[in-house]
Amino acid sequence: MTPTEIREALFQLRDEEYRDFQVKLIPNVAPETMIGVRTPALRGLAKQLYRAGDYTAFLAELPHRCFDENQLHAFILSEMRHFEACLEETCRFLPYVDNWATCDQLSPQAFKKNRQRLLEYIPGWLTSGHTYTVRFAIGMLMAHFLDEDFDPEYLRTVSQVRSEEYYVRMMVAWYFATALAKQYDAALPYIEGRRLDYWTHNKAIQKCVESNRIPDERKAYLKTLKVRPA
Repeated sequence: MTPTEIREALFQLRDEEYRDFQVKLIPNVAPETMIGVRTPALRGLAKQLYRAGDYTAFLAELPHRCFDENQLHAFILSEMRHFEACLEETCRFLPYVDNWATCDQLSPQAFKKNRQRLLEYIPGWLTSGHTYTVRFAIGMLMAHFLDEDFDPEYLRTVSQVRSEEYYVRMMVAWYFATALAKQYDAALPYIEGRRLDYWTHNKAIQKCVESNRIPDERKAYLKTLKVRPA
């Protein structure tokens, strides 16, 4: 399918009510760029295009005109199995990612079996200066390196990220909340030692308190570690 045909297919899947919901949920995206395609339909179209090998021209057409095209792009990349090709396309796409939803939907399957090779690219993404590339890098550390491939050094790396961007700070908080659920003993000193800026520190604790993965006694202790701005 050509990019134009894919865009037409997206409009055929349009849900006006869902579009209105998305406009409120993702306020930094221009409403006129939102078509309103629900996530299951986007995933289904991405799988269809990927299996048919009918997506090359679409991926090459950057920047896209619509938010939903960016979402579809992320889902196609997430379907890719070949690491080198997926990495190349991901690096090419990241500078065009302009919202948290597209950033967080981008979760390539090819990265899961190539974690150590993926790790080589994370430092460059973290220092890119682009809000959603930085967010994506932290998301990759959270998704792939808090279990069997965990290294306490990754906690230090994320704790040193400093940004005034809300969507970066929120991802740092999300990362540490997840780390406290999965690697409590290693992550706790970062909260006890107040090694994050106060907003991110408190947001991480809030996310822990809201989590079902953290025992109540730990939640109670974490609440005592909240800080006030100087």
